[in-house]
Amino acid sequence: MRATVGDKLVQHGRVVGQHDKVAEIVEVMGAEGTPPYRVRFQDGHEAVCSPGPDTEIRHKDVSRPIGK
Repeated sequence: MRATVGDKLVQHGRVVGQHDKVAEIVEVMGAEGTPPYRVRFQDGHEAVCSPGPDTEIRHKDVSRPIGK
């Protein structure tokens, strides 16, 4: 798993009815984009996490022009 600042970390719900948790990666603490990551959730809460198998990284789209 590799990420860069600005990517989204998505923790999938583990039980039926539990929503996914989405956070923005604000700091990559491992070497060459590897965990752990400092993340900021939508409510402003920050945490350090080492993602598990129920997590995916959604990379920011760098090819898309700003404002489009």
